[in-house]
Amino acid sequence: MSTLPSPERRHAAADRFLCLRTNDWCARSGVLRIFAATSRLGDGVAWYALMAAMVLFDGFDGLRASAHMAATGAIALLLYKALKRWTRRPRPYAADVRIRAWIAPLDEFSFPSGHTLHAVSFTVVALAYYPQLAWLLLPFTAMVALSRVVLGLHYPSDVLAATAIGGILGGGTLWLGSHIPGLS
Repeated sequence: MSTLPSPERRHAAADRFLCLRTNDWCARSGVLRIFAATSRLGDGVAWYALMAAMVLFDGFDGLRASAHMAATGAIALLLYKALKRWTRRPRPYAADVRIRAWIAPLDEFSFPSGHTLHAVSFTVVALAYYPQLAWLLLPFTAMVALSRVVLGLHYPSDVLAATAIGGILGGGTLWLGSHIPGLS
């Protein structure tokens, strides 16, 4: 009989450890302000501003890109809400008293990170239309994802899963759009 912990326990311990380590960063007010602001922008503010800018600066082509992002966002919202109801994973701060929620969460459950899922899916779609925005969107999306762990609201595995789901969703809507007459 092995005395080693199961892979699931090792994974959960690594998740908790990374949460604890990064959560301490926010004890420095400058770090907290940066990640809190990034998280707030990731609530939708940055994405709505980007969609408006696309329309403003690129007319009908920008409207098409924005509509594609909005449709992808609607699907992402339905998907992440269903996954949260199904998995009901407690947030890190609710499962471990050593982890602090530095800002208020938008809902009760942790898996997957909705901020990350939306950020990745929006970035995939936006970059398909405007690849020149990669210098801005890729670091911002990474900061949104990191903010969720640093702020004590998600485990790293919530963010990694949301990254995969968002990538598949964004890529899937691009593929679908290229295979339906009149959408491409």
